[in-house]
Amino acid sequence: MEELRMETRDLTVYYGKNAGVKSVSLPIHDRRITALIGPSGCGKTTYLRALNRMHDLNPIARIEGQVLLDDEDIYAPGVDPVVVRRRVGMVFQRPTPFPTMSIFENVVAGLRLVGVRDRSRLRQVAERSLRQAALWDEVKDRMNEPAVGLSGGQQQRISIARALAVEPEVLLLDEPTSALDPISTQAIEDLLVKLKEQVTIVIVTHNMQQAARVSDYTAFFLNGEMIEFGPTDTLFTTPGDERTEAYITGRFG
Repeated sequence: MEELRMETRDLTVYYGKNAGVKSVSLPIHDRRITALIGPSGCGKTTYLRALNRMHDLNPIARIEGQVLLDDEDIYAPGVDPVVVRRRVGMVFQRPTPFPTMSIFENVVAGLRLVGVRDRSRLRQVAERSLRQAALWDEVKDRMNEPAVGLSGGQQQRISIARALAVEPEVLLLDEPTSALDPISTQAIEDLLVKLKEQVTIVIVTHNMQQAARVSDYTAFFLNGEMIEFGPTDTLFTTPGDERTEAYITGRFG
C-alpha cells in the first residue's frame, strides 16, 4: 500500500453559486506523479488550485470538504495559507520569471520573502534548485543576467527551480508545457520523472500522451466531477467508465 501525501475528501469548489468542482475524493500518493486530464473547463485547474489555497485570493470562491496534507486539513481554522503554499508549491501554465530580476534573484525570491538574507546560503540553494531543475549547466555563468533573456523552456525551468528552492513536499503544475516546443516539453517531462524521487507531483495536462508518459496515477475530470481514477496504465488501457474511454480514444474533448 503506497503512502498518501495528500488527499481530498468530498472537495467542492464554488464560484459564487456555481460549483466548478463537485465532491471530489482523490488520493495523492507520496513521491508519485498524479495527472489530471479532461476537456477544457472540466475543473482540473480549479481542483489543482484548491490544493494550496490559491482560491483564497478569489473573493467569490468558496470551499467545502477537506484537503488533507499529511492527514491535516489545510483549510482548518488557524492554518496559515502562506505556510501551506511553501509546503505545496505551484508552477503555472506560462513561465513566470520576474522581469526585473536576475536569474539568481528569480530562483531565491521565495527564500528572500521568508527572511533568508545569508548570501552564501542563498547561493547554495540557488545552485541546488537549478541542478534539480536541470538548468545549472546552462545558466551558471549567467546568474546575474535577466531571467527574461532565457528561452521559454528555460524560463519554465526557472519557475520550477524557484518553486523547489523553498523545499516543498508537493509540487503542483498547471499545464507546464502547453506553451513550449517539443524539445523543451521533453526536457520538462524528463525532469518531472527525476523530481518525483524527492517530491510529490500533481500535473494538469491537456496532453494525454504526456499523462501516459510521465504519470503513475491519472484522474479523469468531466463537468466538475472526477469520473475515474486509477493507475495510469490501467486507466488508459482498460478504463472502467465509458466516458473515460470516449475521451481517451478522442471521441470528444
